[in-house]
Amino acid sequence: MIGFIMNWFTRYGVDVNMARVLSNGIVVIFIMLLCVLANFITKKVVLRVLSLFINKNKFKWDNVMLDRKVFHKLSQIVPAIIIYSFATVFSQQMSIIVQRFSSAYIVLVGILVVDALLNSVDDIYRNYELSKNKPIKGYLQVTKIFVYIIGGIVIIAAIIGQSPLLLLSGIGALTAVLLLVFKDSLLGLVAGIQLSSNDMIRLGDWIEMPKYGANGDVIDISLNTVKVENFDKTTTTLPTYALVSDSFKNWRGMTQSGGRRIERSVYIDTTSIAFCTDEMLEEFEKIHYLADYIRDKKDEITKYNLKNNIDDLHSLNGRRLTNIGTFRAYIQNYLKNHPNIHQGMIQMVRQLPTGESGLPLEIYAFTNDTAWTNYETIQSDIFDHLLAVVPQFGLRIFQKPTGYDIRLSLDDLREKNEL
Repeated sequence: MIGFIMNWFTRYGVDVNMARVLSNGIVVIFIMLLCVLANFITKKVVLRVLSLFINKNKFKWDNVMLDRKVFHKLSQIVPAIIIYSFATVFSQQMSIIVQRFSSAYIVLVGILVVDALLNSVDDIYRNYELSKNKPIKGYLQVTKIFVYIIGGIVIIAAIIGQSPLLLLSGIGALTAVLLLVFKDSLLGLVAGIQLSSNDMIRLGDWIEMPKYGANGDVIDISLNTVKVENFDKTTTTLPTYALVSDSFKNWRGMTQSGGRRIERSVYIDTTSIAFCTDEMLEEFEKIHYLADYIRDKKDEITKYNLKNNIDDLHSLNGRRLTNIGTFRAYIQNYLKNHPNIHQGMIQMVRQLPTGESGLPLEIYAFTNDTAWTNYETIQSDIFDHLLAVVPQFGLRIFQKPTGYDIRLSLDDLREKNEL
């Protein structure tokens, strides 16, 4: 082709060297125009028709590939193929150079296409429920590493005109260096396999890892990192292998069980604890949650005292009901009849050791709603009620003196002095 153009120029008296330069320039311009035309046809015609077809069919996977620009990246290979095909029109030395760089570019485009394709595979896989239990992003990232390494070797081999096998054979000597460079990736790969095979973590799990300041939902699991969206909407990035080497708390079991634990105490002033009087028992018997309890306990105590010939005129003789014990029984029955308490899980109202803050009366139960906001509302409603009914049992909530209490005491003392 170049020879034909040169002959045409020389027939019109153009110098041979000038004719050669002009011929090469014309061929280069022709190839460039052909590449531009091919690129225009590919992107403006072929890709548009393909996009219309993909958007109209019922399949979803091709839409994902279209969004990831797999076909757009693949279209970039067309100009390289044209340049490679026309390389033979130049001189032998120039032809070899053009073919080598064209081949390298074709391989580079192939690597980018494979990268986009693997991203599409991950997006498609995420649409399945299985992806929450068995994420594959880490494995795909390992595949990408191998693709980039092998692709890089092929590109270098194409440019220098050597066999890729020669370069691949030299990698053995660089094994130690590669292990050092890809240490985190290798650790992440092994950790990802362990996390997946042992079902230790899934997308959407609520995990807690104070060492890294993580307390929230898992939003991404990759080869090297696990992303956690904390409840304050910040994001914590953890090394994948840290979830295997260190301990963390996964709240998935709580969610799956259908119950969320309440473990809080009401602190009772010990000076308000006393035996129940007959008047108090009469009032307690009118309470719905205590009526049966009071009747059964009164019968039980009466029988016990009669059987053991106990003189009950003195309060220390025999068995008697206390206001704290009756309050504890009230809480137990209240929880058993509460619509938001899980009745299939443990319920307990117990006394903890008395301390400087009084007697802790602990409520240990589970709500039947695990959603955070609902759980807090249920818990607050329960303790709102319990704190309000404490005085009905002749008890007082323990509270350290405040400035208001001290001022009242001083006012009372001043009034007494004035009298």
